[in-house]
Amino acid sequence: MNSLPLYRPAVDAGDLVAIAGQIGMVDGRLVDGGAAGQTEQALANLLSVLDAAGLNTSDVVKVNVYLTTMEHFSIFNEQYNAVFSTEPPARTCVAVHELPLGALVELEAWARRR
Repeated sequence: MNSLPLYRPAVDAGDLVAIAGQIGMVDGRLVDGGAAGQTEQALANLLSVLDAAGLNTSDVVKVNVYLTTMEHFSIFNEQYNAVFSTEPPARTCVAVHELPLGALVELEAWARRR
Protein backbone atom coordinates (compact mmCIF):
# COMPACT_ATOMS: atom_id res chain seq x y z
CA MET A 1 0.00 0.00 0.00
CA ASN A 2 1.36 3.43 -0.94
CA SER A 3 2.01 5.54 2.17
CA LEU A 4 2.19 8.79 0.21
CA PRO A 5 -1.02 10.85 0.21
CA LEU A 6 -2.74 12.27 -2.83
CA TYR A 7 -0.44 15.15 -3.60
CA ARG A 8 -0.47 18.29 -5.74
CA PRO A 9 2.91 20.06 -5.64
CA ALA A 10 1.40 23.44 -6.54
CA VAL A 11 -2.02 25.00 -6.85
CA ASP A 12 -2.81 28.22 -8.71
CA ALA A 13 -4.85 30.69 -6.65
CA GLY A 14 -5.28 33.64 -8.99
CA ASP A 15 -1.96 35.42 -9.23
CA LEU A 16 -0.65 33.40 -6.27
CA VAL A 17 0.72 29.87 -6.37
CA ALA A 18 0.62 27.75 -3.21
CA ILE A 19 3.51 25.30 -3.17
CA ALA A 20 2.96 22.22 -1.05
CA GLY A 21 5.42 21.08 1.60
CA GLN A 22 8.70 19.86 0.15
CA ILE A 23 10.86 17.36 2.00
CA GLY A 24 14.24 15.90 1.10
CA MET A 25 12.83 13.07 -0.96
CA VAL A 26 13.81 11.63 -4.33
CA ASP A 27 12.12 8.63 -5.95
CA GLY A 28 9.94 8.05 -2.91
CA ARG A 29 12.80 7.91 -0.40
CA LEU A 30 14.46 10.42 1.90
CA VAL A 31 17.98 11.28 0.82
CA ASP A 32 21.03 10.47 2.92
CA GLY A 33 23.02 13.12 4.72
CA GLY A 34 20.77 14.01 7.64
CA ALA A 35 19.45 17.55 7.92
CA ALA A 36 22.03 18.92 5.47
CA GLY A 37 21.20 16.40 2.75
CA GLN A 38 17.47 16.73 3.30
CA THR A 39 17.64 20.53 3.26
CA GLU A 40 19.56 20.52 0.00
CA GLN A 41 17.04 18.16 -1.60
CA ALA A 42 13.96 19.95 -0.20
CA LEU A 43 15.26 23.22 -1.67
CA ALA A 44 15.98 21.48 -4.99
CA ASN A 45 12.45 20.09 -4.97
CA LEU A 46 11.06 23.57 -4.30
CA LEU A 47 13.08 25.01 -7.19
CA SER A 48 11.76 22.24 -9.44
CA VAL A 49 8.14 23.00 -8.53
CA LEU A 50 8.74 26.71 -9.09
CA ASP A 51 10.28 26.01 -12.48
CA ALA A 52 7.38 23.77 -13.52
CA ALA A 53 5.02 26.64 -12.65
CA GLY A 54 7.09 29.08 -14.71
CA LEU A 55 8.38 30.84 -11.58
CA ASN A 56 11.71 31.37 -9.84
CA THR A 57 12.98 32.37 -6.40
CA SER A 58 12.34 36.07 -7.03
CA ASP A 59 8.62 35.24 -7.27
CA VAL A 60 8.48 33.62 -3.82
CA VAL A 61 6.83 35.90 -1.28
CA LYS A 62 6.55 33.63 1.79
CA VAL A 63 8.21 30.44 3.00
CA ASN A 64 7.16 28.36 6.00
CA VAL A 65 9.89 26.11 7.37
CA TYR A 66 9.38 23.15 9.68
CA LEU A 67 12.32 21.53 11.46
CA THR A 68 12.15 18.61 13.89
CA THR A 69 14.68 20.42 16.08
CA MET A 70 16.10 23.93 16.10
CA GLU A 71 19.52 22.28 16.28
CA HIS A 72 19.17 22.02 12.48
CA PHE A 73 18.46 25.73 12.04
CA SER A 74 22.01 26.84 11.20
CA ILE A 75 22.44 24.00 8.69
CA PHE A 76 19.11 24.85 7.08
CA ASN A 77 19.70 28.59 7.16
CA GLU A 78 23.07 28.39 5.41
CA GLN A 79 21.61 26.51 2.45
CA TYR A 80 18.40 28.56 2.41
CA ASN A 81 20.39 31.81 2.29
CA ALA A 82 22.37 30.51 -0.68
CA VAL A 83 19.14 29.87 -2.61
CA PHE A 84 17.40 33.09 -1.56
CA SER A 85 20.50 35.30 -1.63
CA THR A 86 18.85 38.44 -2.99
CA GLU A 87 15.56 39.89 -1.76
CA PRO A 88 14.62 36.90 0.40
CA PRO A 89 10.92 36.26 0.98
CA ALA A 90 9.17 36.58 4.32
CA ARG A 91 9.83 33.46 6.35
CA THR A 92 8.54 31.60 9.37
CA CYS A 93 10.54 28.77 10.96
CA VAL A 94 9.18 26.51 13.67
CA ALA A 95 10.23 23.29 15.36
CA VAL A 96 7.67 20.50 15.20
CA HIS A 97 7.40 17.13 16.89
CA GLU A 98 7.70 15.15 13.67
CA LEU A 99 7.29 15.38 9.90
CA PRO A 100 5.93 12.95 7.29
CA LEU A 101 7.99 9.86 6.51
CA GLY A 102 10.57 10.72 9.18
CA ALA A 103 11.77 13.87 7.40
CA LEU A 104 13.88 16.33 9.40
CA VAL A 105 13.06 19.39 7.26
CA GLU A 106 10.00 20.54 5.33
CA LEU A 107 9.27 23.82 3.60
CA GLU A 108 6.27 25.25 1.82
CA ALA A 109 5.97 28.47 -0.10
CA TRP A 110 3.72 31.04 -1.70
CA ALA A 111 4.78 32.64 -4.96
CA ARG A 112 3.28 35.45 -7.00
CA ARG A 113 2.91 35.56 -10.74
CA ARG A 114 4.03 38.94 -12.09
